[in-house]
Amino acid sequence: MGAEAPGDATRLVRQIARGDREAFGRFYDRYASLVFTFAIRLLRVRAEAEDLLQEVFIQAWRQADSYSDERGSPEAWLLTITRSRGIDKLRSIRRRNEKVRDAEESAGMQAIGMVESGAANSEARLTVSGALAELPDAQRKVLELAYFDGLTQTEIAARLGEPLGTVKTRMRTGLERLRGFLGTKTDKRLS
Repeated sequence: MGAEAPGDATRLVRQIARGDREAFGRFYDRYASLVFTFAIRLLRVRAEAEDLLQEVFIQAWRQADSYSDERGSPEAWLLTITRSRGIDKLRSIRRRNEKVRDAEESAGMQAIGMVESGAANSEARLTVSGALAELPDAQRKVLELAYFDGLTQTEIAARLGEPLGTVKTRMRTGLERLRGFLGTKTDKRLS
């Protein structure tokens, strides 16, 4: 099988919406690395990232009919699902860890830290990191705080001491530039 054109991803999503398992397999093969890399960056624990990867593709299978290419590329759609579910998972992990820490502190025990995964060297991570590095510092910072630390725009504004409108503008502009850059990288890789 040769490299697929960028429009093929949208076509795959449409086929998935009709229940095409073969299209889903090709879609998974094409984007699992990207989703996993993003998941590992968000969660920093391989087992949690693997669970998130599965959840994201289950959601993509179930909600493929709701995808609209007018709102973004299939890659952006998957990363949005990953971010949303990842933030939910982070919050759940934090709550769970707080309960464990409270129990350990009352027993006088030390908390166990998270382990960084070896998946950090994957090609997809390098692509996303490279794309982020291309952004101006102000745009990169708000995107990293939102996507990797799970902060809301209001929390970012408070942390940076910036007006909420400024944070929203930087995020929107940064996302547009990031999408453009990632689209160019994907096009080059597929040709």
